[in-house]
Amino acid sequence: MMLLLFGCGVVANAILPKTKGTGGGASAAWLLINFGWGLGVFAGVFTAYKSGAHINPAVTVGLLANGAEEFAPGVAASIGNAAIYILAQLLGAFLGAVLCWVAYKQHFDADGDPAAKLGVFSTGPEIRNYGWNFATEVIGTFVLVFVVIMFGNTPNELGPLAVALLVVGIGASLGGPTGYAINPARDLGPRIAHAVLPIPGKGTSDWGYSWVPIAGPVVGGILAGLVAALYG
Repeated sequence: MMLLLFGCGVVANAILPKTKGTGGGASAAWLLINFGWGLGVFAGVFTAYKSGAHINPAVTVGLLANGAEEFAPGVAASIGNAAIYILAQLLGAFLGAVLCWVAYKQHFDADGDPAAKLGVFSTGPEIRNYGWNFATEVIGTFVLVFVVIMFGNTPNELGPLAVALLVVGIGASLGGPTGYAINPARDLGPRIAHAVLPIPGKGTSDWGYSWVPIAGPVVGGILAGLVAALYG
């Protein structure tokens, strides 16, 4: 919830009309969005620390594939624990998106651009090609999960700050083609919120694309977990 409140909030601030963040230009808006999402991760990791900071299903399945200790003992119990995490992540993402809508309701009502309204909630490609968009999400999520696992093998404990800066770096370097979902709950929960909230002139929720920011991060997370296990 905290991650998506920050993340959807920074996008709303950057692209909806009559906000304090509107009008800085495309490059400045993209930088603002990258840092907003990174700081959302920072807040989310601290908020969810009792779970081991599970705020991303792609990281959860990556750690499961990597054989992380929190999923022992037993395969069935491990999969069950992962499923509980993922359901909680999806619910939190939905609630965070709803809170963002409440905070920016007047600006959603004032904006007539359906693409901008959907863009606050969910990702979308600049050039729509499902195969290449899928590959981009796999690569970005692989970097996220692999480096997160590598953080656990280092003597310094940078923790949430390190992950936050990693997300900023992924956004700046790999986020241009698709908006870097790198988190299935981050995209699906808010997309559901967009579909059900009473937003004037919101248009469609682009369900035809929705599988890409779900499947791509899941595949990238699993590959990262397996490669990290071989690497370690």
